[in-house]
Amino acid sequence: MGEMKERTCSHSSNPNASSQIANDFCDRLQIYMVLTDLEKKAIGTICFLGGPITLMENVLILGVIATSAMLRRKPSYLFIGSLALADVFASCFFTTSFLDFHLFRRCDGPTGYLFKLGGVTMAFSSSVGSLLLTALDRYLCIHQASSYRVLLTRRRATLSLLILWSITIFISSLPLMGWRCPTVLNPPCSCLFPFISQAYLACWTTFILILLTLILVAYALILWKAHRHESSMTSLQGASGARQARMRMDIRLARTFGLILLILVGSWLPVLTFMLVDVSIYLTRNQQRAFAFCSTLCLLNSAVNPLLYALRCRELRIALLQCLPMSCGFGRSKNSTNDLNPTGQSAEDNCATVSDDTLAARTPQLNSVCEIVNSKSS
Repeated sequence: MGEMKERTCSHSSNPNASSQIANDFCDRLQIYMVLTDLEKKAIGTICFLGGPITLMENVLILGVIATSAMLRRKPSYLFIGSLALADVFASCFFTTSFLDFHLFRRCDGPTGYLFKLGGVTMAFSSSVGSLLLTALDRYLCIHQASSYRVLLTRRRATLSLLILWSITIFISSLPLMGWRCPTVLNPPCSCLFPFISQAYLACWTTFILILLTLILVAYALILWKAHRHESSMTSLQGASGARQARMRMDIRLARTFGLILLILVGSWLPVLTFMLVDVSIYLTRNQQRAFAFCSTLCLLNSAVNPLLYALRCRELRIALLQCLPMSCGFGRSKNSTNDLNPTGQSAEDNCATVSDDTLAARTPQLNSVCEIVNSKSS
């Protein structure tokens, strides 16, 4: 794991025995504080910029959904709201705990450190879990278009969110409940996290990998369904000049979902790889520093999520414009409301919006996955 630094944390050195124990304990934590001064500046810049930006973006999304009764009634926006809430927690817990430990070199005891780490674990676990629920929502919207509103009601969506958050809170609290390194720091169980058991680290990493795999499978099935519909419609109707000029819907979906999955996998795979390696072998000092930089990718993923999932939805963008003071006049608000439901249907009549910019390829009047699939099957 590399040499231990000679510097100690900033604690008052009293001559009594308890202070000496605290100083010895703080000395042992130095093996985790591996960043050089230049690396501290780089990571500090990322966190000081990424943290507030992530917080403001997701608070804005939460505010728009909370103030729009129409959006609150839709299960898809409940999932997007859960994602935004998780990313708000991630921006707060990760930024403060990461800077507190690596930059300011604060030496907390096992309970204090595990409480902070539990907040980070809960936030990121809930974020990935909310992404899975969003992917399943889109999967049901494509594969069960006719019975989507029966299968995924607002009550069931709320129940699934309660189950998700209960599971993530429970998993994140396990180290505080006692599932921690039995030897504390003599010797440490993990080269990446103090007080964390290798068994717990392996279980949590496997849990996140399973969630990511299910997300990949859900989007793959969506693309397969879209491609099959496109192929059948092309063979039945032929290709007119307008249809030839217009990009096929499955290709547009592939590009959109490819970007989403590339960012998701690129943000999480390096961190999870380091965690799996840490379970089996001791990491070097350079590998510990690389992990510190890779962990900031998870924060950046939380900053990108509102752009990928929330602001790509036309309904949410219009609701956002209604909330802005400079563009929410009475006449504009009324027109925007009409744009949200051009057919006069209630909010429940529209299913989850995957990306209105992407899915409007088939017909300009179709704004959701379910409407596209229903129009093809009718």
